[in-house]
Amino acid sequence: MKRIGVTGHRNIPRAAQGHIRAEILAVLRQHGGAMEALSCLAVGADQLFADLALSCGAELTVVVPSGDYADGFTEPGELACYEALRGRATREVRLAFAHSTDEAYYAAGAYIADNCDRLLAVWDGCPARGLGGTADIVHYARDLGKPVTVIWREGLVRD
Repeated sequence: MKRIGVTGHRNIPRAAQGHIRAEILAVLRQHGGAMEALSCLAVGADQLFADLALSCGAELTVVVPSGDYADGFTEPGELACYEALRGRATREVRLAFAHSTDEAYYAAGAYIADNCDRLLAVWDGCPARGLGGTADIVHYARDLGKPVTVIWREGLVRD
């Protein structure tokens, strides 16, 4: 079974959403066959990836960084989307962090990188805005020698 993990930005500019969606689908479809998708189900790239992977027939493994992770979904509809995707997961991995911290997010991203065959990164190429951000996980995965596919629309800057 091919294992594809995701890391990516929470805020994807509207102008990039169609492009990113199409690129994620292209990566998923090229792998075909039995597939496991690993995601923390954060708002943005993680949820988009998980939804598309499920639509392609992948099994979803959710990596929950901390005991209070769900408390971070504060905007209308965010928690419902998280819970809906989580409910469709085949497997759930809960890390031992009690609270959502940068260290918990880094550990979750590292877990995904450690346990995937390819990392898909919805990343603008800029440095992480905090420990455990997309850039940190891309660098971590590359240091492991994992293949990383970066998806972003050239010339676009995120908020």
